[in-house]
Amino acid sequence: MLAAIVRSSLIRLIPVGMVMLALQRTVFIEIQVSGVVVQVVLALVAAAGAAGGSERGAVAGFTLGIMYDLAEGTPVGSTAIAFTLAGVVAGLLALIAADPQWWLHAIFVAIGSAVGEAMLPVVRIFIGEENPWPSEMPKIVAIVAIAAMLMSPVLVPLGRWCLRIRGPEWTAPTDLPPV
Repeated sequence: MLAAIVRSSLIRLIPVGMVMLALQRTVFIEIQVSGVVVQVVLALVAAAGAAGGSERGAVAGFTLGIMYDLAEGTPVGSTAIAFTLAGVVAGLLALIAADPQWWLHAIFVAIGSAVGEAMLPVVRIFIGEENPWPSEMPKIVAIVAIAAMLMSPVLVPLGRWCLRIRGPEWTAPTDLPPV
């Protein structure tokens, strides 16, 4: 059992998630766009989903969501549900192309982040929070999605590394005799 944990992607995902969570709570809390905090952890979840598919995106979303809940003091699992949905949506969108270009990854990350951010108030309604739906929700979702799209060229390779995904190997075409 210990060998399975060592070989799993959690060995890389948890330390990277801790660093991203620390950046989220220190640096990115000060960097606000129009009063909206940029969600770098959510962007990493969506990037991992876009790079690894829906199943690995769900694992990354759940793991980083639980870490986020423990750090923020929110009910454990509330953010994990929304982050898991973000990873799944980005991973399902990645099925559109066999080997998506960087700009397709950016679009998938943006849509996954938008879904994750939009689901946070929905989940908070179910846990009984008072007024979980901010009046500026469309602006918040748009800014989080655009910020995730801009961070995706860095976060998609990081998510690929965390999940131990190797890129497709290029092979030289075979020499065919002239026709």
